[in-house]
Amino acid sequence: MKHTPDDLQQITTTTLGHYEEVAEDFREGTRDHDVSQNIDALLRHIQGTAPFTLLDFGCGPGRDLKTFTAMGHVAIGLDGCERFAQMARDDSGCEVWQQDFLNLDLPAERFDGIFANAVLFHIPVQELPRVLKQLHGTLKPGGVLFSSNPRGDNREGWNGQRFGAYHDLAAWQVLLTAAGFVELEHYYRPAGLPRDQQPWLASVWRKG
Repeated sequence: MKHTPDDLQQITTTTLGHYEEVAEDFREGTRDHDVSQNIDALLRHIQGTAPFTLLDFGCGPGRDLKTFTAMGHVAIGLDGCERFAQMARDDSGCEVWQQDFLNLDLPAERFDGIFANAVLFHIPVQELPRVLKQLHGTLKPGGVLFSSNPRGDNREGWNGQRFGAYHDLAAWQVLLTAAGFVELEHYYRPAGLPRDQQPWLASVWRKG
């Protein structure tokens, strides 16, 4: 079923409203999450000489901005949640853009890499091709996109007050390839567990 403009506005408003309400608890609950495997997957595929210019897309409270900065890179955050954007600025000292994912305003060919950790699944499937092309456009030639999403059977809908779309590998590959990306690798997380205990699908893509 196609989402109307009103549907999309409700999805955005409700999901962001939820994150605004739980911002402090979310920061505390995710502060110690180990995403070093994902950060390494992004950085090892970027060609050229560091430091790199990176976009932390859906940066949340700024945990990973601090990590990228400590590694010597230039990191810019982007999040739709006002409280997250302010937390990220305060905690990381980085530039952070507050932008609704469905109304992005991104500079052309600015970034060596994009880190989209646990965020792109919030975008309704019908809007994803457009958003992915915008991310493609803001990468430098040969730039790299990392994404991690909770995997599923290609259904979308509400999980409490948050909207999500849950892709399997084949569907995700079709979407990214159509947007002009070339797959570099994919894996499931957490590492070292049976597949049915690995709810996250991570993938790395180069701008074609």
